Amino acid sequence: MKNLMYLNRYFWRYKWLLMAGVVWIILNNWFLIKRGPLVREGTNEIVRFLKDDGYDRSLFLQATLELSLYIVGASVIAGVCLYFQRKSLIGMSRHIEYDLKNDIYRHYQKLPLRFYKKNNTGDLMNRISEDVGHVRQYLGPSLMYGINMVVLFSIAIHYMWQVSPVLTLSTLSPLPLLVAAIYLVHARVNRQSEAIQKSQSRLATMVQEIFSGIRIVKAFAKETHIQTTFSSESDQYRKESIKLSSIQAFFFPVIMFLIGMSTVLLVGVGGYLIIEGKDNLSLGHITEFLIYLNMLSWPVASLGYISSLIQRAEVSQKRINEFLFEKNEVLSGSAVVQDWDGSVSFEDVSFQYPDTGIQALKGVRFHLAGSHTLAIVGNTGSGKSTVAALIGRQYDAQEGNIRIGKESIKNMQTQDLRRQMGFVPQDVFLFSDTIENNIRFGNEQASESEIREAARLADLDSTITHFPEGYKTILGERGITLSGGQKQRLSIARALVRRPKLLVLDDCLSAVDTHTEHTILSNLQAMKGHTCIIISHRLSSVKLADYILFLDQGRITEQGTHEALMDLNGQYKALYQKQMEEEK
Repeated sequence: MKNLMYLNRYFWRYKWLLMAGVVWIILNNWFLIKRGPLVREGTNEIVRFLKDDGYDRSLFLQATLELSLYIVGASVIAGVCLYFQRKSLIGMSRHIEYDLKNDIYRHYQKLPLRFYKKNNTGDLMNRISEDVGHVRQYLGPSLMYGINMVVLFSIAIHYMWQVSPVLTLSTLSPLPLLVAAIYLVHARVNRQSEAIQKSQSRLATMVQEIFSGIRIVKAFAKETHIQTTFSSESDQYRKESIKLSSIQAFFFPVIMFLIGMSTVLLVGVGGYLIIEGKDNLSLGHITEFLIYLNMLSWPVASLGYISSLIQRAEVSQKRINEFLFEKNEVLSGSAVVQDWDGSVSFEDVSFQYPDTGIQALKGVRFHLAGSHTLAIVGNTGSGKSTVAALIGRQYDAQEGNIRIGKESIKNMQTQDLRRQMGFVPQDVFLFSDTIENNIRFGNEQASESEIREAARLADLDSTITHFPEGYKTILGERGITLSGGQKQRLSIARALVRRPKLLVLDDCLSAVDTHTEHTILSNLQAMKGHTCIIISHRLSSVKLADYILFLDQGRITEQGTHEALMDLNGQYKALYQKQMEEEK
């Protein structure tokens, strides 16, 4: 239960609903229990009428009518209390479910890029949906039935003890066996619940990846193979679920058997006590006890259900806590840079990826003045994209310092830093929305004219206007409606609409032709008041840059203008000539 302790903060938040629910449970059970003495009196009235020939019929009818009305009244009031009981406690569980999902989602957004690299999307979704759903079952039905059982037992046993301590102990004697059965089944249910949740996460991850990569699946004609793999994983989930059902299938008959034993003991022991004339028992008392046992039967039977819900919730909350307790090592500072001129400085920056141990940068040092363009080039794996990731604080460098203007990047508010940047990643992501809204994602306050201007700068406006719906065209998932080059240009327009002080293009022109690439770069160069970092493996993209860095295995090996680097006759010139020959 230690994992479920995390939820106590939510119970405190909705303590008034919880307390109201407990009050309604007490009132509901009190009025239900009050039917027991009324039924006893009614039974005794019937026995008296049948045995006593001189008993006035009208008095009998009047007495039984009054008792019947009292029973109906108590049942109606108990029903009203039950309504408010469920409204309070089940409503509380829905409120907590809402808060928990939002808290998890907010925490997801705060976690660093490293977290998303080592966890699957399907698993993330499963924990915020299925696992939270299981936790809600504990917060609502499980808690309500558990409190109801405790309250009902407390009140019922009090009334039963007043009638006959011997009969009470006899009818409740099977309960220790029930507790032992729950204890024995507890561990197995817990293990099996965890196995089911892990299997469900694997299944969700597989489905998410298959649907996201459906074009690849179809292109390689792998439908049959994927179907076989899916069926195998689905069959594993089915087997794990059946194992849990088998455990529960054994547990519930045991509970019903013990409940039946209580009834047998009531009739046997109660009949004996009446025959022997002990405890002043009457047939009405036996009927009263039957009412109590009938009321206790569902709470006792629900023990297995409650135990199962708690176990699954414990496993689910454990999985949720694993992510909630993940720490974000990229901590936001408090400084806000008001008059940033767009300048960026790297001061002996070294960085090693924590998840792979790869040393991406080694003592990188450079200064980029505001309103200038810097190009970073090099072979694959040289550390180019790492520079962009560090500027946007997707990671923090282990050594050295990065400055935005004169302020260390670690002292700045992370959100303020990113709001002043426009970042275009090499892996383009577009939303299943209109073209207009995909561009507006960069600036929610952007007007239609600003959106069209951003598209024009990205050399996309003329293309969009030829679509039947123009800027209102709905894109498919991840922008599947567009070509690779169109998606890259739309991503650039989304960054430009922000009017950023620093624009970072991380190898985002690889899918466009040379003419379009030159048009876009010329448009960017004509823009005033922004600094630009172009990361590219294609050297034709960087000739217009004010300064060029050549990275090799995380180190700056050459730097200067295009002409100066060509004069060096080094790595830059060799790579440039190779690419020019390939384009011929």
